[in-house]
Amino acid sequence: MTTPEKLSRKERIEVILKDAIDPHVHSGPSIARRSLDHLELVRQMSDAGFAAVVTKDHDYAGVATAALISAHYPELKAKIFSGIVLNNVVGGMNPYAVEHTAAMGGRIVWMPTLAAENHLRWEKTATWSHPASTTKMRPASPVPVVDAGDKVRDDVKEVLDIVAKNDMVLASGHIHVSETWLVFEEAQRRGVKRLIFTHPEDIVGASLNDVKGIAAMGAAVEHSLAMFLGKKVIEGRTPSDLRRQIDAAGVDSTILCSDLGQAGRESPLEGFRRGVELCMDLGYEDADIHKMVATNTARVLGFES
Repeated sequence: MTTPEKLSRKERIEVILKDAIDPHVHSGPSIARRSLDHLELVRQMSDAGFAAVVTKDHDYAGVATAALISAHYPELKAKIFSGIVLNNVVGGMNPYAVEHTAAMGGRIVWMPTLAAENHLRWEKTATWSHPASTTKMRPASPVPVVDAGDKVRDDVKEVLDIVAKNDMVLASGHIHVSETWLVFEEAQRRGVKRLIFTHPEDIVGASLNDVKGIAAMGAAVEHSLAMFLGKKVIEGRTPSDLRRQIDAAGVDSTILCSDLGQAGRESPLEGFRRGVELCMDLGYEDADIHKMVATNTARVLGFES
């Protein structure tokens, strides 16, 4: 990417975001309140020059909606994809649901999030809970990924085989980093080539050494801009923390997502604009920021031209 000289900062941000991809965005409909729906998201990102978005809902695979939008709005520049999160609503570690997602063009399979054993432990001491969990659904039941002997479970291996067969992306979700190591190592043994380590800065208990090591095994490390753009300064999520996280993995192994769409927050597009500006303030070159919002993401998702 080349950036013309004498552009304003706003113009530079728009150039950096050309052909960007948001691989983790929470648009609606959803049982949680969302600030925009999937079609509104694609329209906004198309107008901003994005190449693609990947919608994520904790409770359902969005592949049918993505197919419908793609068929009826071919003029939109940004392509829409989705995937599946292996929580209770889809049957947890359900190979049938994963196969269906693959057959419908789904790109990412997330390990459990709200139903991860680690998430349920974390939630007991956290101030956050899924905004619809208690009012609209029964409490989550744990979906384990390893057994008592720290061995990857057979039902997880069956899912990994489907991911490998269909060249999908495996994302770690909210499982603990110690489990991520085990699942990713098993995934690679079974032929999975595309790995995303989900927001190591929150919930999953990762150290910078974990970030460095998981990146070294070939995974992309995904940072949620939503975590660093809040109104309150939170320990572990300051701008300098983002710098340390990126430097631990290296620019070439880092991807940025919005993780936005929640009601009351900035839009995913505005989150990306603010996130790019934050990276500029942290001293990253425009070309390196473009890698983290576009080039690297296209590579891990298999979208290279």
